[in-house]
Amino acid sequence: MVKSAGVERWFASTKPPSEVVLRRVRDIILGADASMRERIQYGITFSSTKSGDFAAFVRYSEPGVNLRLMRGRRLHGRYPHLEGTTVKRMRIADGREASARASELRSMVKEWCALGDATKGSKATARGSKMIAKRAASDRS
Repeated sequence: MVKSAGVERWFASTKPPSEVVLRRVRDIILGADASMRERIQYGITFSSTKSGDFAAFVRYSEPGVNLRLMRGRRLHGRYPHLEGTTVKRMRIADGREASARASELRSMVKEWCALGDATKGSKATARGSKMIAKRAASDRS
């Protein structure tokens, strides 16, 4: 798991009210796939791979975690806590909820990273995306 010094400085200077929970979600995301990285951009933290941004912490000055998935509509797995139609997000109230959703978050990251890998060699098809989602769902079980 590669943690960014810039993100550490962001935590130190921003002091968000739910820092412990933000850090827990961050650890889950970064630990889910070795290709996942993080950075600060536009004053917020982003988790991403070489193929694009996965998610960002938004509304971090409020209690809880509001994780916005940049292109969450690309995910086809069954993620019961993923909200929204156009913009996908997951809200996490506290550390207990973060731990309860860890498996779901890891599956989302794995599917995201697999989608990126699939688009490198050729365009991902709907059928290929569904197969990836099935694999991600089986990882959760």
